[in-house]
Amino acid sequence: MELKYEKKDIYSTLNKKEIEQVDVYSKEYMKFLNSSKTERLCVENAVEILNENGFSDISKKRSLKAGDKVYLVNKQKSIFAAVIGKKDLIYGTNIIGSHIDSPRLDLKPMPLYENHDVAVLKTQYYGGIKKYQWMSIPLAMYGVVYNEKGEKIKIAIGDTNDDTTFTIADLLPHLAKDQLKANANEFIDPEKMSVIIGNIKDKEAKDSKVKTTVLKLLNEKYGIKEIDFARAEIEFVPAFDAKFVGIDRSMIGGYGQDDRVCSYANLRAIVDLVKENHTFDKTVISLIVDKEEIGSTGNTSMTSQVFDMFINMLLQKTGSKADRLNVYYNSKMLSADVATAVDPVYDDVSDIQNSNILGSGIALEKYSGSGGKYSSSDANAEFMSEVMKIFNDNKVMYQIGTLGKIGKGGGGTIAYILADKGVDVVDCGTAVLAMHSPYEVSSKFDVYMTYLAYKAFFKS
Repeated sequence: MELKYEKKDIYSTLNKKEIEQVDVYSKEYMKFLNSSKTERLCVENAVEILNENGFSDISKKRSLKAGDKVYLVNKQKSIFAAVIGKKDLIYGTNIIGSHIDSPRLDLKPMPLYENHDVAVLKTQYYGGIKKYQWMSIPLAMYGVVYNEKGEKIKIAIGDTNDDTTFTIADLLPHLAKDQLKANANEFIDPEKMSVIIGNIKDKEAKDSKVKTTVLKLLNEKYGIKEIDFARAEIEFVPAFDAKFVGIDRSMIGGYGQDDRVCSYANLRAIVDLVKENHTFDKTVISLIVDKEEIGSTGNTSMTSQVFDMFINMLLQKTGSKADRLNVYYNSKMLSADVATAVDPVYDDVSDIQNSNILGSGIALEKYSGSGGKYSSSDANAEFMSEVMKIFNDNKVMYQIGTLGKIGKGGGGTIAYILADKGVDVVDCGTAVLAMHSPYEVSSKFDVYMTYLAYKAFFKS
């Protein structure tokens, strides 16, 4: 009998065929990551995957029975998918909840101005970032804009091989003496994080000649005017693709892995179980939401009542007499968000005994928050035991961790929001390095194990 707990390395336990499966899944995941750099694109791709696998819009179904597959899109920026189980909803559901928004740069409502013959766009950073990481890197421009006729126009510039890109020019070190005296949080003024968009003068303009050129080009290509920025959602994200990292190709580097690595596994788990003709005892729900990075506020976030509406629709269309609160009380959930991995260079901020190691499995974290567990969802012992048994029975490799040393910082997920409704919840996701940076790093073995873990939970 082994009495000690030790983290195990996934790679050493796999055979050749299993390693090939890891690589196949990793490539499919990176393809999703590259095509899903905004929450709107994530939802579009999710809907396509769900439609291809027999799911349908719940609003088009008058009634639901065991085995039916439905989804609800919320404002084009979050989505809930469900497969109806054999048991009445009074017995609860199995939920996996993840988010698809990632730190980025949004445009301000009136962003365009010109200075010293250069046209730039003012931005507002979104989520928790180290501002200096976003300077002097190639950026892509994505979003939607509505013109005065109410027509929706999609914008996507900067991610194809022959396309133009954008950037924010950082101050050269030769002239940055005063700038570098400030601390890391202050030496980049967020009001100066303006994206360069043009330099050619319009010969006919009397003033703002470069700005005029930019406006003319935007009008020619998209039919929009400057006022239309006010009715737009435009984001700047890193203009480079996810790739394998390391001479051994053991890791994945890319933008937006927090939390699209868990969202993709969440989606794939429910879809692949359907492909395998698995029948569910309890209804299973894949819950993918927006706005987690800014505190889960807004009508596409987890705190909105749209998920309550979805549960009400399931109750009504299945004919269940259960109360929604009873459904929540008897439901179980994995809060599928990324965890921090021990950085080999900055391991001093981690409590190694209670931290996650790359390549050692999906991270199971009993609590998050900061300091004295403030703003935390703290899973109870009974549910921890239940989830660990599910993973053990299905040979899912997992590790027990926390965010880092007490007092070094903190963070949270959507777990507390569902816990407030009475759902049993525990944080469970992929460990990553350089979280919230433009190029996060994960272990491809952890990425695959996350997928297997979510499949196991849905089947339980």
